[in-house]
Amino acid sequence: MVIFVFSYFNSKMDNKLVIAIDGYSSCGKSTFAKALAQAMNYAYIDSGAMYRAVTLAFMRNGMIENHQVNKQGIDEKLNGIEISFRYNPQNKKNETWLNGENIEEEIREIKVSENVSPVSKIKEVRNKLVSLQRKMGEQKGIVMDGRDIGTVVFPEADLKIFMTADKNIRAERRYKELIGKGLSVSFEEVRKNLEQRDFMDENRKESPLKKAEDAILLDNSHLTPEEELEWILQIINSKYPC
Repeated sequence: MVIFVFSYFNSKMDNKLVIAIDGYSSCGKSTFAKALAQAMNYAYIDSGAMYRAVTLAFMRNGMIENHQVNKQGIDEKLNGIEISFRYNPQNKKNETWLNGENIEEEIREIKVSENVSPVSKIKEVRNKLVSLQRKMGEQKGIVMDGRDIGTVVFPEADLKIFMTADKNIRAERRYKELIGKGLSVSFEEVRKNLEQRDFMDENRKESPLKKAEDAILLDNSHLTPEEELEWILQIINSKYPC
């Protein structure tokens, strides 16, 4: 059934949509958004990777100490950051590049995860990246995931989805992902990091994480990626019939 829907959207849906996917860390937003973008032949934009890229740039410039960001000269630093996404035909994935360097693996490490929330709450950072994200969506036909896509970046998005899952299940997913990459972390360390990120994302002054009033809630605690995709494609099919 899913394969049929893939063909349906690729060949017949002419009116391009802006699809916003928000939610908590380690809910599988990126996996879900990538699959949906591929199914609809849309561009996928990983906004979280953009904040991770800025975080990495700040860390490399010695601007972060004890999870506190030194904001001195921040506008100049931001102007010197160039973020892009490039498709890698070898692994068939979109990868994040910072000033001409492939940083896809490095930005997923725990040291970046521990600092991304303090960076993402900074007004200058958010203004810079929101402006870039809106520009990316001008032609529509995109799926973008993050924390404030449906509330701030694209409040008029055609379709908004808010993802959540049981906290222990999210921590287990993240733990397995990091272990699979050969990183030495404990489950408790990962769970603590998720709890800290949840608190900071929900309580930051600039664009806190919250469900848009018109967003569709997706709790994927016990859903497979295939079930998630079939669920959303059926919704899109009913809302935007050809």
